[in-house]
Amino acid sequence: MSRKKYTVDLTEEQRDELESLISSGVHRIQKVTRARILLKVDDNWTDKDISEALDCGVSTVKRMRERFTENGITAIQRRDPDREYERKLDGEDEAHLIALANSEPPEGRARWTLRLLADELVTLGEIDHESLSHQTVHEVLKKTSYSLIDPSNG
Repeated sequence: MSRKKYTVDLTEEQRDELESLISSGVHRIQKVTRARILLKVDDNWTDKDISEALDCGVSTVKRMRERFTENGITAIQRRDPDREYERKLDGEDEAHLIALANSEPPEGRARWTLRLLADELVTLGEIDHESLSHQTVHEVLKKTSYSLIDPSNG
């Protein structure tokens, strides 16, 4: 039998943490699935058996082995905990975005969409970026409790 490149050997403390996470019922399903994968790998299940039991791909199981080997128990987190994101919009840029969202939508449109706002903000040259994702616009509007459907609620 071949030896796996990335082996998972949980400590009793790690196993308890994962079992507690699974039984609490307050976590995202992806996180619970990752925890279940690690527990089954530690119980010497094959990658194929785990993928069938948890309805995920064999590659997902392999990635969890690798992530656990490199990051330990933090492998179950959604993203790399050491990853840092640079803010694309500062406070002034966010103010421009809100002002634009409060303005009349483009001709032929009943209201602004996230993609329209992102494109228009870049086109107007209000920000120092060549592109802006609709997701960035969404996060700014969410942070400020602004609603495109009913701006008076924001």
